[in-house]
Amino acid sequence: MTTDALDYFRPPASDALGLILIRANHSGLTEVEFINEDKVRETPRPSELTQRTCTQLEEYFAGQRQHFDLPLAATGTDFQHRVWQALTDIPFGETRSYGELAEQIGSKGGQRAVGAANGKNPISIIVPCHRVIGSDGKLTGYASGIGRKQWLLAFEAGSMPFELG
Repeated sequence: MTTDALDYFRPPASDALGLILIRANHSGLTEVEFINEDKVRETPRPSELTQRTCTQLEEYFAGQRQHFDLPLAATGTDFQHRVWQALTDIPFGETRSYGELAEQIGSKGGQRAVGAANGKNPISIIVPCHRVIGSDGKLTGYASGIGRKQWLLAFEAGSMPFELG
């Protein structure tokens, strides 16, 4: 049985995005993942950190926050952690290609490895893997679905075709 804290956040565009599952341990956030409502299997066990995460997500979706200030405790390899750290350096509303990210972490030509690490990011939005695109500008793989990636990029670009509500 796990003692991790668990909470759910319903973004304003939950019809398009679904729910966001938030899991944390004593060290920090371990998972922030989009899920469909029918995937809710666990009863929430909120903590101060999961509630603070909900508050910061609320501010993000209200257009009041562009950077998160939360402790992270994702499990991964050293390479994955380097990629995930580099993701947090991509400014709100901007994108980088997998190749640019590979160069940034000193792995020139390692765009496939960067793409694989990006796809394993367990902390969506907070570690903004949605900001990574193909070198041709096309939206490529996103573990939470291309539709969600497209929505988040449009939201951050300020070009939402509809009202949040």
